[in-house]
Amino acid sequence: MGAISVSQPADLDAVRDSYDRVADKYVEMVATTGLGDVRSHPWLRAAMDAFADTAGKLGPVLDVGCGPGQVTAYLAERGVDVSGVDLSPRMVEHARRLHPRCTFSVGSATELDLAEGSLGGVMGWWSLFNLPRDILPEVLSTFARSLVPAGQMILATHVGDDDLARTEAYGGVPVTWTTYQWRPEQLVGLIEEAGLKLVAELRLPPEPPIGPVVVLVAKREP
Repeated sequence: MGAISVSQPADLDAVRDSYDRVADKYVEMVATTGLGDVRSHPWLRAAMDAFADTAGKLGPVLDVGCGPGQVTAYLAERGVDVSGVDLSPRMVEHARRLHPRCTFSVGSATELDLAEGSLGGVMGWWSLFNLPRDILPEVLSTFARSLVPAGQMILATHVGDDDLARTEAYGGVPVTWTTYQWRPEQLVGLIEEAGLKLVAELRLPPEPPIGPVVVLVAKREP
């Protein structure tokens, strides 16, 4: 079976350039505040640990939108065969520098050539919210297809109803991207349409400066 063709977002280049611009500032914030580090949040760490214990035993895990690689490295420390991919070359530069024992590559979630049944797990950990609403379902279908039977996908994202056009981020760095918020029930519907079965759902209330978030875990049926 050939690879699934995925539509390309019209703003793909603008989003890539934006993340290249914020990469240095983002890495600085991770180092000084623990931003994005699951170790600092017990519920997020628990979700990631459960995912690692299950998906990590079934095959390789791919962290899609890995940024500077802090979550990829966390999974690697737990013995998971994990690699990361990110749209931003600058983010990948940082990931390779900070976590030289892990493997990272540059690529978009919409351009991954994932073989069917090749992964024990796939992650979209706060990394898919820039995908337009008509394209996210296509990406989730490629993720589902890439999983082995019982393989797992874990997603985390912002909860809401809005399409937020951003012009700056991470301390005033100029960016051009849209943050697409989702209701958990909407995402569950997309996950099920992709052919996966929901395993767990974790909803967390607002924790300024971040609004409410949801973590969803689903599996490919045998």
